[in-house]
Amino acid sequence: MHFKIIIVGGGSGGISVAARLLREARHLSGQILILDPSGKHYYQPLWTLVGGGAVRREISEREESSVIPEGAVWFQEAVQLFNPEENKVTTSFGKTISYDYLVVAAGIQIDWHKIKGLKEFIGKDGVCSNYSYDYVNSTWESVRNFKGGNAIFTAPNTVVKCGGAPQKIMYLADDFFRKANVRDKAKVMFFSGGAKIFGVEKYAASLNKVIERKEIETRFKHHLIEIRGSEKIAVFEHLDTKQLIEMPYDMIHVVPPMSSPDFIKSSALANTEGWVDVDPYTLQHNRFSNVFGIGDCAGLPTSKTGAAIRKQAPVVAKNLLSIIRSGAVANKYNGYTSCPLVTGYGRLILAEFDYSNEPSETFPFDQGKERWSMYLLKKELLPIMYWNGMLKGLM
Repeated sequence: MHFKIIIVGGGSGGISVAARLLREARHLSGQILILDPSGKHYYQPLWTLVGGGAVRREISEREESSVIPEGAVWFQEAVQLFNPEENKVTTSFGKTISYDYLVVAAGIQIDWHKIKGLKEFIGKDGVCSNYSYDYVNSTWESVRNFKGGNAIFTAPNTVVKCGGAPQKIMYLADDFFRKANVRDKAKVMFFSGGAKIFGVEKYAASLNKVIERKEIETRFKHHLIEIRGSEKIAVFEHLDTKQLIEMPYDMIHVVPPMSSPDFIKSSALANTEGWVDVDPYTLQHNRFSNVFGIGDCAGLPTSKTGAAIRKQAPVVAKNLLSIIRSGAVANKYNGYTSCPLVTGYGRLILAEFDYSNEPSETFPFDQGKERWSMYLLKKELLPIMYWNGMLKGLM
């Protein structure tokens, strides 16, 4: 079995690239294969608001079949093995499929198992996470049923998708605790494996003011390693001293460690850190010129967000078409990414920046300030842009 283009992953990156290719080159109809085992497609940026009780999780979910572009073929199978030397992939069903060109858009792997006890207690007894459709409702249950005590919010010492999400749910929870008149009985704490609240100085300064206003205790370089659910104790390791800190909790929102998918890590496509080894500007593989990477699985020095994928998709599509037409790879991605930092109900800081970690803002005002308009952008407009624009190759 052979296809001109195989796209591994039917998430936002894979679907966006497929849609763009088919819009710009209709003759590719029937020649593009999407490989993805999931029957559902999720707009994950909404899960922060689901966890905060502001929207229902069901509106973030659609059938995967509904987003496959007309002209693309979809096999509901996972990739088990890459063989880029022979231009072939092997699926979990044992199929070996050859290609002329390959786009790897496989997303990121959530390593729930790397925190001892987490898999046993996630979704119950105050242990929650917004990083899964299956568990996101447990976040809202934990927040609205909280009566006081320690409310802990964690971030790991690994790369995560949507790097601001670990703290966004904390700000919403703090707001709700105040509305429910339990904030004076609560200690809200942020335990992060990172060294600071945010990587871009302008937005970090704004977020530190939010933390001060909300009286949140922060502890950096603290990595969660264990949940003792029966005792309601979280165990953290200080990344410098290796000291173990046991902290009792009444609720804990956990962001698990994340990494490149195992089938990429073990392949010839991976760099030394396990991500798809691509040029940061052209997104073309550094060793296999007929391979491109996009999105969370790509080894790019930028935050892993849907906004980054929106800017990467046209670069991948145009460069791929250029190669097919025997042209030069000329289109470049500048590292743009965006993180809509929800700081409460009706408040949001819209962080936008590039590879230089300098602000790259869209609107003609200071996006480092909390704004109601930007909250509405995230809650109401961005989902429409995603389903009706980005996934259809229009933006």
